[in-house]
Amino acid sequence: MRATSIFKELKSDLPASIVVFFVAVPLCLGIALASGAPLFSGVIAGMVGGIAVGIASGSPLGVSGPAAGLAVIVLSAITTLGSWPAFLVAVVLAGIIQLIMGFAKAGFIAYFFPSSVIKGMLTGIGLLIILKQIPHALGYDKNAIGDFSFLQTGGETTFSSIARAFDAFTPGAILIAAISITILMLWDAVLTKKHKLFQLIQGPIVVVVLGMVMNYCYQQGFLDFSLTTDQVVNIPAPKNLADFFNQFTFPDFSAITNFEVWKTAFVMAIIASLETLLCVEATDKLDPYKRITPTNRELKAQGLGNIISGLIGGLPITQVIVRSSANISFGGKTKLSAILHGVFILISAITIAELLNLIPLASLAAILIMVGYKLAKPALFRQMYRLGDEQFVPFAATIIGILATDLLKGITIGILFGIFYTLRHSYRNAYYMKDVITTEDGQEVHHIVLAEEVTFFNKASIIQALDAIPANSKVIIDCTKSKSIAYDVVEFIQNYRCNATLKNITVEIIGFVEPA
Repeated sequence: MRATSIFKELKSDLPASIVVFFVAVPLCLGIALASGAPLFSGVIAGMVGGIAVGIASGSPLGVSGPAAGLAVIVLSAITTLGSWPAFLVAVVLAGIIQLIMGFAKAGFIAYFFPSSVIKGMLTGIGLLIILKQIPHALGYDKNAIGDFSFLQTGGETTFSSIARAFDAFTPGAILIAAISITILMLWDAVLTKKHKLFQLIQGPIVVVVLGMVMNYCYQQGFLDFSLTTDQVVNIPAPKNLADFFNQFTFPDFSAITNFEVWKTAFVMAIIASLETLLCVEATDKLDPYKRITPTNRELKAQGLGNIISGLIGGLPITQVIVRSSANISFGGKTKLSAILHGVFILISAITIAELLNLIPLASLAAILIMVGYKLAKPALFRQMYRLGDEQFVPFAATIIGILATDLLKGITIGILFGIFYTLRHSYRNAYYMKDVITTEDGQEVHHIVLAEEVTFFNKASIIQALDAIPANSKVIIDCTKSKSIAYDVVEFIQNYRCNATLKNITVEIIGFVEPA
């Protein structure tokens, strides 16, 4: 790609990349904390996901980094394998498996996710983001900002955490969150329409800077409020360049003979690939230009990213919908925004970590709440409801599943509902019945025309239709339009023809090829 084409949308990509950077840093740290991994491993994964995966990926708007969906697996795997360097071997192997999947063209799996489920996933994540950020906006920060599961650490749930937040709020955090949300709403609804300057400078950047200034004023006593250390960003701050590089960890390849390492690698590769493919589908739906991401290339890019991340001490990587949707919401147009956000994470980790540690989590919570609202607008619920049960039920089931469990389980629930409606549709469309004709001698003639594709799932409805044929009549089973008939159905038709004489039913079959 030419340099001119890379930077052609810089005026849009640069502000978006800064917003994604501010959102990504606490998420990287929070997911590392929830995973029981070194904090800096989340920063490494954020850098690699932005730079390496951003360059290799064909996704114009997707942003990659450490994923909350893998946190539980990482936590248990570190305990099982006994050391962080042994776990890093599994991350490298997972990346190699993803590369193989990409070359084997396994990306086609993405096209089997129903549209209703993808929309439910986006809406569910939007609602989940809002619910998860309410405690941080109120100053209750007992759970990591990257924890997106219903069951949280310490036995809390999403809703119990919100309830506790109202009892243990911090006025200083609430003030920052309230001002931040007001600014973001005004910026989006009023200011961007007044002057181009407000389109160039994104509201979230103003919110973050304002939050840092207010936190500094708290510390200096200019305002009679305060924030604790768990209410601000807490990125590891190196004293010098050597100290920065000392935070990198390398894998212990002697663990490669351990079966548990390979088992962990396969599990991570499958789950990371599924999360990535789901995010790719969702991101493409949000893309205002409706571009299509090459899924096989994305698997290869994710594989490369996980190999690099594992080699230098980072968490496993996937494409992440929270960061991707933030990128889209705040004007990103090409993959340069994802690459730049990774560059900013790298530079900031070396140079301005202490300055970033002034950012209140309440400021970031306000930004994420706005991202969540844009994903879960009420108009989408109305739109899906008007499309009927076949679209709305899987959509709603996905949302409820995500809120009550986690991302992958919620999507699985939605897909199961989608499959149910597909099977029901197949059941109802196995055949159609032509008008019944009565002959001169009073015999009824029933004409059944089978569908183009007759599968095992159609067997029940065909049995029901033929069993309903009255005695002393004739039935014509028309197979001329059928390109494929499942053997189970063929077998039943053969048996029906043999047994029909017991009810004095004459059976005529048209266009039916007897199996050899």
